[in-house]
Amino acid sequence: MHKWKLIFLTVIFLFIYSPVWAKTEIIYQVKIEGVINPVTERFLVNAINKAVKEEAVCLIIEMDTPGGLVSSTHNIVKEILNSKIPIITYISPRGARAASAGVFISLACDVIAMAPMTHIGAAHPVTMGSAPFQGEGTKSAGVMEDKITNDLVAGVKSIAEEKGRNIKWAEDAVRKSKSITEKEALNLKVIDFIAEDFSDLLKKLNGKIIKKKKETIKLVTKGIATQEIKMNFREKFLHAIAEPNVAYILLMLGIYGLIYEFASPGIGLGAVCGSICLILAFFGLQSLPINLAGLLLIILGFILLILEAFAPSHGLLSIGGGISLIFGSFILIDSSAAPFITISRNLILAVAICTALASFIAIGLSIRAHRRKVTTGKEGIIGESAIAKTKISKQGLVFAQGEIWEAITENEEVIEEGEKVKIVGMEGLKLKIRKFGNW
Repeated sequence: MHKWKLIFLTVIFLFIYSPVWAKTEIIYQVKIEGVINPVTERFLVNAINKAVKEEAVCLIIEMDTPGGLVSSTHNIVKEILNSKIPIITYISPRGARAASAGVFISLACDVIAMAPMTHIGAAHPVTMGSAPFQGEGTKSAGVMEDKITNDLVAGVKSIAEEKGRNIKWAEDAVRKSKSITEKEALNLKVIDFIAEDFSDLLKKLNGKIIKKKKETIKLVTKGIATQEIKMNFREKFLHAIAEPNVAYILLMLGIYGLIYEFASPGIGLGAVCGSICLILAFFGLQSLPINLAGLLLIILGFILLILEAFAPSHGLLSIGGGISLIFGSFILIDSSAAPFITISRNLILAVAICTALASFIAIGLSIRAHRRKVTTGKEGIIGESAIAKTKISKQGLVFAQGEIWEAITENEEVIEEGEKVKIVGMEGLKLKIRKFGNW
């Protein structure tokens, strides 16, 4: 009996303390590319929560971003600052940058590393919906921008102080849009080190001491497995349509879809597809610095093209609408405030060419339609030939345009049955005819 008890206890001991059941340490990795928007926020917050829940060694954020929404950035920073595990920012690959929102996210992390030939900075806030108008509106906009700037400066200074980073540079990055290279960032104590690649990053992280609230953590990355957390299909799709060029293409497709529907109403295919494209475009544009004047010009162009469908102007409204769309497209994104967030000029030119060709084709078809001889109604039958079905002295029957008509002779001449005649007019529903020889 004692023998079986001993075996049972041994099995229980092995079950509990066996390496098979021991917790496996892991390093999670996420890649952030493009504009910081609500999709990026949701993805990154979920990744942080997953890493914390599974008690990962750390979470490494590989970043290459031109910036994004202040609200999304604030929520991401809040999650990073309250994370129970170390979070590392790695600005990578070569040629990448952490601009605007990327600065706040990087400074909030416990460790910042940069790959060679990368840069960080230019964190001055962009006012959404700005427009080049003068007067009291500009003063109000300036006051609002100062309030936003001061709020962000206070936030970035407190983060830099907490993490032991260069407070002066952090403030200048927001107030003066200062941007620096990886070497300058290292000299100014903005970042912790420069890493050639991801494996070099892991080597330099190994043994690093991190102060997390009241706790001191020694990172151990040597021999630890890494796993990348990737966006699912839904997140990839929503993130893709938030890209400026994609959002612009969807906007144009939506506009032309609705124009097609108004020009030739039918089964509603243009309205359905156009509406879907517009909704997706507005989702993407919400994370971009939109210039109000550009948006109004695009709306004006849309209205002019719709009016052309209801009140043809021989192409005048189409040309005006096309010009309005193109000028609006060029200034739709406030590139002066956010130089990295722009719509490709080649794309805009391609849309301009397509719009011009469509307008010229529409104008040509309209002119040709107006010049074409009328083939229906009273105007369409006068001048045509007919065949006498009966003998006609004053009145009889003729065959014209596939139908039998009552006819009267214009000069009281006698027309024999089967004789070919010319239609010269109409009196009510009766045709006035003449002999071909008398025409």
